[in-house]
Amino acid sequence: MKTTDELIRTYLSDLKAALRGADKATVQDALADAEEHLRTALETELAENNEVTESEVLRGLIQDYGEPAEIAQAYRSWEAALPPALAETPAARRAATTGTGNTGQAGKAYPGFFGIYADPRAWGGLVYMLISIITGTLYFSWAVTGLATSLGVMILIIGIPVTIIFLLSFRGLAFLEGRLVEALLGERMPRRASFTDSSLPWKERLKTLLLGKATWLSWIYLILMLPLGVIYFTLAVTLLAVSLALIVSPILSYGFNLPIGTIVNGDVIWQLPAYFTPLFSVLGVGLATVTMHLARWVGDPDAMTIDPKRLLDDDYIRQRRALIDPHHAADRVDPGPAASSSETIYLAVA
Repeated sequence: MKTTDELIRTYLSDLKAALRGADKATVQDALADAEEHLRTALETELAENNEVTESEVLRGLIQDYGEPAEIAQAYRSWEAALPPALAETPAARRAATTGTGNTGQAGKAYPGFFGIYADPRAWGGLVYMLISIITGTLYFSWAVTGLATSLGVMILIIGIPVTIIFLLSFRGLAFLEGRLVEALLGERMPRRASFTDSSLPWKERLKTLLLGKATWLSWIYLILMLPLGVIYFTLAVTLLAVSLALIVSPILSYGFNLPIGTIVNGDVIWQLPAYFTPLFSVLGVGLATVTMHLARWVGDPDAMTIDPKRLLDDDYIRQRRALIDPHHAADRVDPGPAASSSETIYLAVA
């Protein structure tokens, strides 16, 4: 006779298998919802009726909740019916009738090189790049301060509650970053945190929090957001500033008689012909458009050959861990088969 934990793990394993090929965020949400429902309902039913065994109650709850294949199909249908993360624009609806160009949210196409200006996800990516210096600094400061403070007060009475608060905050900030990514970049992120059984003893829950993969992946992500934020912000500000300067340079030249297109090398002065001045605006518009494409790529790096979500998959981690021989150093370790998918890719831990 299987225990309740074994029955729940079996159901979750079957549900994960039924969701094979779905987005990792969808799988995490489905597993978290199922486990929370089954454990909470089991606790409630046992409190109201003590005459039946846990296994009998759980089997009935599973039957009422639905077979793994049915639940998987429901989640797939739900994902297909989800509205875009970014509001549709009239240009997006008009572009939906075309079949070429820059693909935006919900599979819409934005024809031509300059069609990127009609793509809401490009604007969302640009905003994300600009604010990443702020969020990255805040995340990094909190992650370093939290870990250092936790280690410093660990020997005191207040050490354990302070450590718990900081570790929970790491997960909370990573989850908040996921919401920000989904709102600005349109990338599907987990909307449910991993379920923690409240019926477990506090020592077991503390152990799960301290040793859980989600906690430390969240902390690593918060640390990495600072260098990433600096890179994003520097690229966005530099490219936008240069683009704007090039666009307005003819106005400054003709209106204020500024020496645009003048190169001075010691006593030698090169002056571009006046008819070249309008080309600076053309170059500025082109650079601004390239910047928008870059911002769109930040939220949808289709050119990537490796799916970052695949790198965090439990099965993939288990395969890579099996290659480690604690007794012998490997002469060569080939990269893992983290094949990319056709879906939008963005890395975040939640």
